[in-house]
Amino acid sequence: MTPLQDATPKKPPNYPANLEASMILPKQRASPASSLAGLPYRRSNPSLHKLFESTASISGSRPSSGTATPTPSVVSGSVFSPGSRQNGTGTPGSLPPGLSDEHRNLIQRAFVPHVAVLADADTEELIRGKGLEGGFLQLLRPFGESVPGKVTIRDSVGASKSYEDFGVRFVDVNEGSGAGRGAELRIDTANREGGRASSSSLRPRRTGGDVAHIEELVDRHLQYSEFNTQDMVSDYLNQGNPTAPSEGTSSPFYTLYLRRLLSGMPMVPHETFAHPVAGVIAISSRSKNPIEEFRKLYNRQHDGDLRLPQWAENDFLRYYVLIHDEENGDIAKSNQTFDAMKRHFGLHCHLLRLKSQQCIPSDDDSVRLPTCEWMSASEELAEIQKRETVDDMTDPAPYLPDSDITAIRTFVRELVAQSVIPNMERNVATWNEQVLARRRGLSGRFMSLSKRWTPFGSSRNSSSPTIGSSNSNYDSLQGFYRPDAPEAQMRKLADYCFMLRDWKLALSTYDILRTDFNNDKAWRHYAGAAEMAAMSALLSPAPLSSKTRMENIDTWIEVASYSYTDRQRSAAPYYALRTLALGLELLRLRSSSAADDAARWASRILETGLVGAIGNALFTERISACYAVRTGVGSLRMGSRRRKAALWSVMAAETWFQLDKALQAEKCLDTALRLYGVNIEHGEGGAVKLPFDQMQTFIDDLRQQILGLRLQNRGFDDAGEEGETREDGLGVEVEEATETFEKSPRGHRKSLIGAAAPLIDVGGPRSPLLERERRLGADEGKAEGFE
Repeated sequence: MTPLQDATPKKPPNYPANLEASMILPKQRASPASSLAGLPYRRSNPSLHKLFESTASISGSRPSSGTATPTPSVVSGSVFSPGSRQNGTGTPGSLPPGLSDEHRNLIQRAFVPHVAVLADADTEELIRGKGLEGGFLQLLRPFGESVPGKVTIRDSVGASKSYEDFGVRFVDVNEGSGAGRGAELRIDTANREGGRASSSSLRPRRTGGDVAHIEELVDRHLQYSEFNTQDMVSDYLNQGNPTAPSEGTSSPFYTLYLRRLLSGMPMVPHETFAHPVAGVIAISSRSKNPIEEFRKLYNRQHDGDLRLPQWAENDFLRYYVLIHDEENGDIAKSNQTFDAMKRHFGLHCHLLRLKSQQCIPSDDDSVRLPTCEWMSASEELAEIQKRETVDDMTDPAPYLPDSDITAIRTFVRELVAQSVIPNMERNVATWNEQVLARRRGLSGRFMSLSKRWTPFGSSRNSSSPTIGSSNSNYDSLQGFYRPDAPEAQMRKLADYCFMLRDWKLALSTYDILRTDFNNDKAWRHYAGAAEMAAMSALLSPAPLSSKTRMENIDTWIEVASYSYTDRQRSAAPYYALRTLALGLELLRLRSSSAADDAARWASRILETGLVGAIGNALFTERISACYAVRTGVGSLRMGSRRRKAALWSVMAAETWFQLDKALQAEKCLDTALRLYGVNIEHGEGGAVKLPFDQMQTFIDDLRQQILGLRLQNRGFDDAGEEGETREDGLGVEVEEATETFEKSPRGHRKSLIGAAAPLIDVGGPRSPLLERERRLGADEGKAEGFE
């Protein structure tokens, strides 16, 4: 029996009830963790914790083994990132085992139809009386992101397919017009209070496309995770052996980064994804003349102050909604008004019956209003700051009666299934027959050649800067095609097919548009067509050969990123980042041979400087994940990239360490060791040491530094006296950290020591690390009175 087993206590130790209260903090100093405690929000704020739930609840760390808590394969949701219905674990037959299709589902759900919302003053007053300051738009937005039930869509050949994850985006009509462009989020770094923007500098903006805001948002999630999941009490109570993380799962922070990159797509001339395909016009039953009120709102949106820019189609489907007040209105009168609406406006009408009184959580039939999943980074930053500065500890989300929830879901499903999708299908069939068919024919090809080679008014020979050529519809001065131009209609056709998931027709249309935009030297349009052609080919379930991938897809991604950044008078780094990020994720899900291409595009993001410090660390992790997909064949794993993946994971760990993110650095370092063949949980592995002694020394030193950073974040001073070390090689700062409890359990102190001990030098039937822990445990037992 070992000395530890022979040691019998004379009396049981008196463990304090509150371990954290008994801590002796040696050399306490100002640290990021201590400064965070003085900020307006508190760790016990349940309202604030809801905002960080998706990233904070699964990114903790356990000092007991020196390893980061593994990310589960099923990512839990939150109010902002609830996750797909498959939770990212769906693996179709086309995917290799262990790979998750969460990012492919994320991309499919990001490109959806947009529906503009416009309501009269009485309707806005009715909705605000229910506790929704955002009015009718705030009421509809969460329910449009996931349409209840299955949605059936017919493709261009008449084949029907049903989807359970289809949705639409309800947007404010002011965002597309000039009236809403001033409502932007501005973060004045010179006017920050304690490192955070002041309340006057933050104004929520529903339109995304700003990489700086995405970086700041993810950084806020990382800070919350660093300083709110390193609770030593919970670390002591959680000393089980978790399972190793699956290589197919991604960091929750990267998923958040990608989701916010695709949220709130800006309305721009070169693509029509954010252009409204339909518009909801709502009035209240309190209106004295409902039909005339509908006409006024329609005229405002069609020809008045709410008109879309001249490069956007303004004649889209209008859907008319009558809001009936269940508690104060006359249902018979509302039914008469609804019948008159159908006679004037057709079948695209709906009677929505809502209660006007505000609902509170204690009501029997109260239901919490879901929070928008696809909000922009600016909105989420504003919401985080709002909850940090408010002393109220309760959840500020409004509640609605169950009858209102049912009525709204029925309305959304009827709008999408009976009006929006059939109207899009009819437009696709019309444009395919009248515009695309002519462009594919002999006459269309002849016109394309004549536009390219005609000497009359060619952009290469003409000195006039107004229009590229006499045969071109492109206005080079303003940089757009008019909505009635064939090129604009074909682009809308391709985008409609992409949103309806008809990848084949979308790909063929984008391919034709690339040639037209290239001839007209409409470089941003050309980049957009090349980008979406690559995405359509990668999303298509058809098999993809290596030759097609190299000759087509790689070329399209290359010219799209180049045209977005280098061919533009005003560069578009957001779209270049979107092209490369989506390309690498979809390539990674293809065959193992495509993993190298995916890693190459991730490296391009780092080389071109499209992201900030947070994005640089996240995409360094993705390079490692891309190389890890190539596991090789046979017993020797021929063609494997595991050592290269481990190297990039070590580089990611060093990057996170430089950003003071100890938990993420530790997680990446553990991933690297696992890729090298070291079993971290048991201290044993297939490899006795790393391939190079210098790398082993570097990793050991990096792990020591990461532990020191963790202690700094907890408020400990890890400086110590230089040159003073213990006989087992551990630094003074670790020895000080182990003496943080007066009468704390021995296991906790051993866990801190084990966190800093090198985990590489393993061999023989028993690991030296385990022997060291036994010896230290015995010594500690004697020091506390055990014999």
